[in-house]
Amino acid sequence: MTRAYNFCAGPASLPTDVLEQASREMLDYQGRGLSVMEMSHRSNEYAEIAHQAEQDLRELLAISDDYAVLFLQGGASLQFSMVALNLMGENGGAAYVNTGQWSAKAIAEAGRYGKVQVVASNSAQRGLTIPLQDTWEPLADNTAYLHYTPNETIGGVEFDFIPEVDVPLVADFSSSILSEPLDVNRFGVIYAGAQKNIGPAGLVIAIVRKDLLGKAQAQTPTLLDYSVHAKHGSMYHTPPTYSWYLAGLVFQWLKKQGGLSAMADINQRKAKKLYDYIDNSGFYSNPIEPRFRSRMNVPFILADSQLDEAFLAGADEARLLNLKGHRSVGGMRASIYNAVPEAGIDALIDYMKDFAQKNG
Repeated sequence: MTRAYNFCAGPASLPTDVLEQASREMLDYQGRGLSVMEMSHRSNEYAEIAHQAEQDLRELLAISDDYAVLFLQGGASLQFSMVALNLMGENGGAAYVNTGQWSAKAIAEAGRYGKVQVVASNSAQRGLTIPLQDTWEPLADNTAYLHYTPNETIGGVEFDFIPEVDVPLVADFSSSILSEPLDVNRFGVIYAGAQKNIGPAGLVIAIVRKDLLGKAQAQTPTLLDYSVHAKHGSMYHTPPTYSWYLAGLVFQWLKKQGGLSAMADINQRKAKKLYDYIDNSGFYSNPIEPRFRSRMNVPFILADSQLDEAFLAGADEARLLNLKGHRSVGGMRASIYNAVPEAGIDALIDYMKDFAQKNG
């Protein structure tokens, strides 16, 4: 069977090598006579899987012992609540940067638990750029942390800088984590939903600086308290075991590729190739300010939107899947995460060229 190229924003493409290994181990994990998804999370077998996955992630991102690494349920959207409940304090507030729909959702949820200051927004620019930090409002005195979304999956904008602030920095790295090296020590909390660059849906990883643990608001449910999960090694209750296992396989795959520096080179090359074609095509366009174009999510529009359905139908026939843009934006979007090979970019460009020649 020939696999299609999957450009879905999430759940996204997984490395073929990972899927093949998981397939081999599906019914009988390393001769133990059962599947990983049937294992007790308290068993020695699963403890080995969980421990190795955490160690590999720590190695990839150079995460020090100053941070707890938590493998949790609920996706990144639940982190919108967890961050506020754990960091905002009883009478505090927080600062947020609004650069798109995921930022806006995080802001709305945090507002349920305290005062939120939106220090910068790109809404006046229709989400097509990132506001430079020297234009941001000063942080209020009671600011407990500053939250931002380094890459907006829907809009296709990405920060090319890490904000400099005197409070803990919190970031939703769901759509760009593990795509390049990252200085974890500059952050108080990093969280990322798994279904883009980590593994399958059902898992979220939170990397929490340990000095921020144990400060949750009194109303915080037990399962939303970072300190509870840190104390119990993410095993306070049954974790998303199979998603955790598959994430571990992805971490091993990334190490085999040469680590995050190697992935950064590949991702930059893939993105440049696609953007260069779009910019020079005369038929397709990308509206994002070039400096802040996402390396992971590439939105583009056709010269005639009435051709959209034909474009998508032809792409499906060519085994180029999930190119339809988000319903709130329209147009097309190619999500080119780590697991999308460069050959997939080449195939997409070849199809785009052919379609433009026939319809331009």
